Amino acid sequence: MIITIIKICVGVYYAAVNVYGFILLKLQKKSAENSDTCNAVGDGKIFFAAVLGGALGVYVAMFIFKHKLKSTAFMIFIPVIAAAHIYLAVFGYTRNFSIEQNLNQLSLLR
Repeated sequence: MIITIIKICVGVYYAAVNVYGFILLKLQKKSAENSDTCNAVGDGKIFFAAVLGGALGVYVAMFIFKHKLKSTAFMIFIPVIAAAHIYLAVFGYTRNFSIEQNLNQLSLLR
């Protein structure tokens, strides 16, 4: 029962953070088009949202809005972060978020 609740909470969290990252990139594109510097969203906020779990939303938004596609940092690090989060989510879901079981399998906890 508790595992099901954790899985639902993790899924809702990832969905919310991805929507947030998507919206941040949209706002940055909009402020770049209008040359609006006082309401500009910085790259740091977008990378922070990506690290928190919103990398997939940021990556999709990059192609939808055709923004930051020439930025080497965005084109390299955002997919890497997204792949890491997808791996962690799949690893957690398949192991039922059991930390002790995962550490035992990695033979870090004896």
